[in-house]
Amino acid sequence: MSPEFPVRVSQALGNDRVRRNIRRTMDGLVLKRHKAFPDEHELAVLRRRGKLIRGHALAHLPDLLEELERNCQRNGIQVHWAETAAEGNALVRDILRRHGADRVIKGKSMVSEEMGLNHYLEAQGIRAVETDLGEFILQLGDERPSHIIAPAIHKDRVEIAQRFAAHFPEYPYTEDIEGLTAIARRIMREHFGQAIAGLSGVNFAVAETGTLCLVENEGNGRLCTTAPQVHIAVCGIEKVIARLDQLPPLLTLLTRSATGQPITTYVNMISGPRREGELDGPREVHLVLLDNGRSRIHGDPQLSSTLRCIRCGACMNHCPVYSRLGGHAYGTVYPGPIGSVLEPQLQGLDRLGELADASSLCGACGEVCPVRIPLPALLRRLRAEGVRGRKGSQVVGRGSRRKPLHRLIWTLWRWVNASPTLYRGLTGLGTRLRWLVPKHLGPWTRTRSAPAIAPRSLHELARLEGFQGE
Repeated sequence: MSPEFPVRVSQALGNDRVRRNIRRTMDGLVLKRHKAFPDEHELAVLRRRGKLIRGHALAHLPDLLEELERNCQRNGIQVHWAETAAEGNALVRDILRRHGADRVIKGKSMVSEEMGLNHYLEAQGIRAVETDLGEFILQLGDERPSHIIAPAIHKDRVEIAQRFAAHFPEYPYTEDIEGLTAIARRIMREHFGQAIAGLSGVNFAVAETGTLCLVENEGNGRLCTTAPQVHIAVCGIEKVIARLDQLPPLLTLLTRSATGQPITTYVNMISGPRREGELDGPREVHLVLLDNGRSRIHGDPQLSSTLRCIRCGACMNHCPVYSRLGGHAYGTVYPGPIGSVLEPQLQGLDRLGELADASSLCGACGEVCPVRIPLPALLRRLRAEGVRGRKGSQVVGRGSRRKPLHRLIWTLWRWVNASPTLYRGLTGLGTRLRWLVPKHLGPWTRTRSAPAIAPRSLHELARLEGFQGE
């Protein structure tokens, strides 16, 4: 295990303010989701339908991507393919340079976070301006999102007020939420009015019609995709679905699972650039389809279910580990249960295999996942792949977490348990020498007592009760 992860966990557990902020918001989101699905039967039917829609899309992924490309191009959307994050970044850079853009206004996009797009563009002399309020707050402190749908979930209004005061001293200090929002709105309006290019993510890409669906609550996404002359949408290849009539159930599952809302404030359906005679809208729309390891994941019959994720964040909201650590402790773009499954597959078990251990396997994440991703089973699979790769497995870094000491211990354990004579001899010896067992066993006894060996084994007690050979 790399030393960074335990250190980040220890730091997160020691930060009472962050834990308090996260806990308060988590409790609210969990309660709202519960109220949004009052009928368990209706929810079960909806989840089953969501799973089938996403499963169908993944089962026909190559064909649907080709259909999406054809129909997007027919609508006037320019489609680009990126095998890696580096290729995706270069494509975005080239589009911006062709239009002489020295800045791009951004709506919320986890894929662009995955690509490291902001820092890449900054190194190329192009400024990326986050316009989602949470992302805007984090960008001021050069932070990563702590949550998929609520990136600044770990911040309270006092921290945000202090950050605004440090960056925008021309505005009067306020801790009032509406006042802080008004400051951000005034600053962003200047960017919306001046930017040549806007960039957004994509929640769902409809192959049948070549439509890009983007949901949001603040309206900044709509401005990023319509106000500038150029709109660039970045999208993981797994976001494609087959038909337009499959959107309503997915949107219902997404918004209610994420924030407990019946539907988001804005549902943007982008079907192409400005047409002849239209007064507004971008003159060019580009779609960058990113693979970045998704094809490899898609090739595994079990792990491909990871790609059903619709990025609602419900697994995080209900995870007892995430709710105590927050997203930054994971050190990855996608935190929480889905991040513990997705990130080791994208970046390799040798780099991030320890994330699969950041779960109690209580099953809460799998219970609430709106598209029924079997997250606990996937976590167990990755743990197993980490120490002994499955035959034919394509998981990067499989077997990298296998340690000689662990192998020796488990080999001895197998020998002892395979031989009744050896087992009885060693357990009898252990019982007689139980007074030698130390009271402190490293990290195990920091928060619990060392296990006490009973004076008599289970076999001895059974014999005393009259059981013989049963």
